[in-house]
Amino acid sequence: MLKAWKVLNEMPLEGRSSGILLPIHSLPSRFGIGDLGPWAYKVVGKLKEARQRHWQVLPLSPTTEGGGNSPYTSYSAFAGNTLLISPEVLASEGLIEKSRLDEFSIAQSSYIDYASVTSSKKRAIELAFANFKKRHDLDRDYSEFCRANSGWLDDYAFFKAYRDVSGKPWNEWPPGIRGRERDALRDEASRLAMQIEKEKFAQFIFFRQWGAMKHHCASQGVRIIGDLPFYVSYDSSDVWSHPQLFKLDERKLPRYVSGVPPDYFSATGQLWGHPVYDWDAMREEGFKWWLQRISHLAGFFDLLRIDHFRGLLACWEVPSAERTAVNGMWVRTPSEDLFSALKMAFPSMPFIAEDLGVITEDVKEAIRDLGLPGMRVLVFAFDGDSRNPHLPENHPLNSVAYTGTHDTNTVRGWFRMEATAAAKRRLSERAGKEVTEGDVSWIMVRLAEGSPANLCIIPVQDLLSLGEESRTNDPAKPQGNYRWRLTEKEFLQIPSGMLMGLTEENDRC
Repeated sequence: MLKAWKVLNEMPLEGRSSGILLPIHSLPSRFGIGDLGPWAYKVVGKLKEARQRHWQVLPLSPTTEGGGNSPYTSYSAFAGNTLLISPEVLASEGLIEKSRLDEFSIAQSSYIDYASVTSSKKRAIELAFANFKKRHDLDRDYSEFCRANSGWLDDYAFFKAYRDVSGKPWNEWPPGIRGRERDALRDEASRLAMQIEKEKFAQFIFFRQWGAMKHHCASQGVRIIGDLPFYVSYDSSDVWSHPQLFKLDERKLPRYVSGVPPDYFSATGQLWGHPVYDWDAMREEGFKWWLQRISHLAGFFDLLRIDHFRGLLACWEVPSAERTAVNGMWVRTPSEDLFSALKMAFPSMPFIAEDLGVITEDVKEAIRDLGLPGMRVLVFAFDGDSRNPHLPENHPLNSVAYTGTHDTNTVRGWFRMEATAAAKRRLSERAGKEVTEGDVSWIMVRLAEGSPANLCIIPVQDLLSLGEESRTNDPAKPQGNYRWRLTEKEFLQIPSGMLMGLTEENDRC
């Protein structure tokens, strides 16, 4: 866990299998947000009970309220989200007193109150850090973690400590700190030594708890599917420490920002706002930053979904002054050189390509040439004609079938709020009966499980037939996302027996 991550030498999809999509933050817990404590281990037990072999989660990156609490908008492409640290696991290791756990409890709710959670977890980590400084049994593990991860951890810990103290984004820092001048950094690091060490400790604890969870999953035959956000935030340790890899102006402000053109989700496109990569500069460095990042995340997970895969071939660049994504343009990347470097570094290519939206023929060809599974989503299947690639009969063997994703509505919400009359009619024809709001979720689950795709992933909301109120993310809305979470009652209602029956019936065990 503390040493360099090792990529599994295993082909991405071997045989038929299935699993669920359930972000860590959406788990029940007594601390206001899902974490790496007892309920995460209960999920693994539930998966084993239902004969599921995969657990898909979202990125584990740090989130901020200013970034809409999105794991795709983070201070770091390498750090872990310390809001997911379990106080109960801290107590089991003697880093906080069990008698004090109630101090960090937050009333049960179906939605995360991030302000309360952030305050509570900060207090728990500070208490654990104070106790850590009084004892020395973890010193060796901590030192080894800091050494093995120094390539990103030193920059991140300084960035986070100074960001918290200054309250300003890095482009507003004093010139010496903003420009990473050696003497200025040394002096400030000395002044902030305790805060910097606390940030490193928090990452140590996160990685320690995640490593234990990953080991437990492996022991139970459950593989974790993770997520690689394509872009990084401007206000991040990555851009601050590697400005030469991004298209910035002389003031180190973005010349272009990220997005996608108008699509299913938005008539004006999606203006994500991340700084875009300078791919020529990345090629000159042998794509070192990308390879380090993927290698790092490959240690978190058994399979890695590459978000916005088409961005590896061409990126939609929007002038930074624009207010929508309409007036952007596609800019090619040195994809052949990048893919050659990826294949050299990761011969087994343990990736899933997110290939949703408008996908051009060159992107499809690259996915085929690389042998990567793509995604097929049933809430997209019943518009259009028989050539719709999301219809179950059109799913390739080497693909992943979903009822929906974290970016779509739930199946029930889709049926009630978004599905056209024609889509409902086609679905009813496929089901051989008049589909209703009450039974649409499990009809779609059965269609996904019966898909030719080797892997099937079902969002937990669809297993529970939940509606639009339980949607994880709406890409058209900048705020109010990533808040939904399971209650303990809902978790206990997950129909393991029905899921196991479908899994066995469709030879996915």
